[in-house]
Amino acid sequence: MPVSKSKTKKIFVLDTSVIIYNHNAINTFDDNDVAIPITVLEELDNFKKGNDTKNFEAREFIRFMDKISGKYSMKNWRRINGPTKGRFKVIMDENSKLDARAIFGGDKPDHRILNAALKLAEEHPDQHVILVTKDVNLRLKAKSMSLQAEDYETGKIKDLELLYTGKSSLDDVNPETIDKLYTQGFCSLEDIGLTTALPNHYFILKSQKNSTLAYFNPITNRIERIEKHPVSHIMPRNAEQVFAFHALMNPEVKLVTLQGVAGTGKTLLAMAAAWEQRRDFKQVYLARPIVPLSNKDIGFLPGDIKSKLNPYMEPLWDNLKFIQHQYGEEDKEYKRITEAVEKEKLVITPLAYIRGRSISNVIFIVDEAQNLTPHEVKTIITRAGENTKIIFTGDIFQIDTPYLDSQSNGLSYLIDKIKHHGIYAHIRLEKGERSELANLANELL
Repeated sequence: MPVSKSKTKKIFVLDTSVIIYNHNAINTFDDNDVAIPITVLEELDNFKKGNDTKNFEAREFIRFMDKISGKYSMKNWRRINGPTKGRFKVIMDENSKLDARAIFGGDKPDHRILNAALKLAEEHPDQHVILVTKDVNLRLKAKSMSLQAEDYETGKIKDLELLYTGKSSLDDVNPETIDKLYTQGFCSLEDIGLTTALPNHYFILKSQKNSTLAYFNPITNRIERIEKHPVSHIMPRNAEQVFAFHALMNPEVKLVTLQGVAGTGKTLLAMAAAWEQRRDFKQVYLARPIVPLSNKDIGFLPGDIKSKLNPYMEPLWDNLKFIQHQYGEEDKEYKRITEAVEKEKLVITPLAYIRGRSISNVIFIVDEAQNLTPHEVKTIITRAGENTKIIFTGDIFQIDTPYLDSQSNGLSYLIDKIKHHGIYAHIRLEKGERSELANLANELL
């Protein structure tokens, strides 16, 4: 969805998938016009009930449309928001000359949306009419009918190879510099051959004689050595995990992202660090978005709501049990974990159940964050109150929702946009530590 300010204004037709990705999408097309097929409003009506993010986005968009339409009809073009914005209207006529229902078979919502866009193109032959959808198959159908179609690209990362990793390895560092780090604990950027560095960026520094781990402290403006040590009895197994623990335990860092494939320890490290710091916060929240298998609603599962949700929360419970079993059953720390769960000092819950709650004085882990949209991630962070630390973990190449991908998900967006800020730290975990078999699968399958 590249927006251009050419002399000929464009008309963008929005699919339902764009609205439930970002209810504010209608405001992102500069001075171009935006049209909503009536079928999209019908689909949003079906989405408005529920606690999932798509339900929230649907409700917010419906409220927005009601607000900007006022007392007037939406069948005719109206200004979206002031003279600098384009216009919008609802497309009521879905009877185009070229009928998608006849070509593809079936009176599906997607086919009616295609017809609405085609009808608009017939009515405005002098303008570019573009269907905007997160649905790849719908884009292909549109293009097969000679209708221009694009992805909604606001918040989409252009080049994943350039996505920030949070760490660097520097070889041939002066041995005296590394000695200096061991003796006094810090050195200057110039000592390692740099003039600038991103805040809380991590380094593996090597000389011909020895090596060390360090990071750039934005407060002191210098490179500081960091050491390997256990957290909640979990010992980091590689440099990346040492970096992750340092970021998670750093009280000056209020926002942490851990990105990596399965088996790199993202969730376990985050939970171990959260438990270690529990005395500094009122509560520890561990949450993840619910993405049902095959994108079915969880209503088809047997049992009450708790029974339906338990399978999705099980990975978090597994990691908590792993931490608990680092202690003996008679150990006070073992019992404290059980007590923390019973007294809701430590809460494992679906992310949707956090909505509306205060997240002040909380350490908040959001697992599987790659299944969130950029708007969802922003919503979570903007609700953070005083003394709150938020940790996002996920694998951007393991997307479980149909309208997100490795470039458009909220975790990738967050890593790309916020890397220059002093209260943020990020580490890409690349070395699998689960098992040799798991590493083989990640590398070859």
